[in-house]
Amino acid sequence: MAKTKIEWTELTWNPVTGCTKYSSGCDNCYAFAMARRLQGRYGYPVDDPFRVTLRPNRLDQPLDWKKSGLVFVCSMADLFHKDVPTEYILQVIDVMRRADHHIFQVLTKRAHRLGEIEQMIEWPDNVWLGVTVESSKYQRRIDYLRFTTASVKFLSIEPLLGAMHDLDLDGIDWVIVGGEVGTRSRPVKAEWVTDIRDQCQAAGTPFFFKQWGGRKPKVAGRMLEGVTWDEMPQQVVKTDS
Repeated sequence: MAKTKIEWTELTWNPVTGCTKYSSGCDNCYAFAMARRLQGRYGYPVDDPFRVTLRPNRLDQPLDWKKSGLVFVCSMADLFHKDVPTEYILQVIDVMRRADHHIFQVLTKRAHRLGEIEQMIEWPDNVWLGVTVESSKYQRRIDYLRFTTASVKFLSIEPLLGAMHDLDLDGIDWVIVGGEVGTRSRPVKAEWVTDIRDQCQAAGTPFFFKQWGGRKPKVAGRMLEGVTWDEMPQQVVKTDS
């Protein structure tokens, strides 16, 4: 079990680690930086610590976690990376189905692959499926997500890199927004955030504001116009696990 400080979840589970940079939101990837710090330890290769690596020995971990929780799947990878075999993806989904006392949150930038293998997947009701949409350039990912049969569909608009006017939130159950974190973080404008919040309110879509970001995100905080926005796609009681 890996506890996490990510505001919208509780635990992380990494049956895959490693990835390759895919779009502008990946430029300052936290997972890439963490893998480099762990280079040569905990199974991260010395030669290429962020190489896509299957971790079948971790597959059954959630079945042993007795206390229910919100579980972010592949916080150190993208489950739908081209180097992750479809058969392995289906194994991961089967574990989520069997560990139905948890809610699993799956997030990908590779939304096109969702469309390619959707017919092979029967999404369990305890899986929330999301896509990252860091700027208007990548709004097409939302359409791929909408095509799926997942019971809960969400957007992670993090890092928010520009204005996101005219979001189509039809069929979308949750929106997370956050600024970029780190020494090379790109700034986020307040009007970008409030505009997305207003679109969510107009559509009746729960809105979660994660942080303003920056080099010291704890200093910048999470308040948006004096309010902490912690809305979730359905009633969820977060645990102290």
